[in-house]
Amino acid sequence: MSGIVDRLLDNAYASSVIYVAVAVMALILFLTVFEWVTRYDCWEEIRKGNVSVALATGGKIFGICNIFRFSAGAGDSIYESLLWGACGFVVLLLAYFLFEFLTPVFRIDEEIRKDNRAVGLIAMIISVSVSYVIGATI
Repeated sequence: MSGIVDRLLDNAYASSVIYVAVAVMALILFLTVFEWVTRYDCWEEIRKGNVSVALATGGKIFGICNIFRFSAGAGDSIYESLLWGACGFVVLLLAYFLFEFLTPVFRIDEEIRKDNRAVGLIAMIISVSVSYVIGATI
């Protein structure tokens, strides 16, 4: 199987499609894990118009995709990109928990669920910023 994938990756168009498909599948998996660790239903809150959840979720989406962007730009193989994506996701998840830990005066999840846009914006900026740091290490 890897021989077929490797041959496809030699074609620029097929390679592009494969990298995007892998990034989208990883994005779906990583967002599912984020959904498990938050105390609110992201997509239900977004459906209801919760801008804070949309900001925080958008930051996670951008952060994960940004890591894949840096990896693809570095000329990494699809396998290395998956490894960087997984490592980056773990670091983003740790940053999320660290943000929660460093703000003991209130619960991040509760504030985001209550549509506290300041907290949603900071959560987004943390995800985006950390993804750039991760990308710089690739």
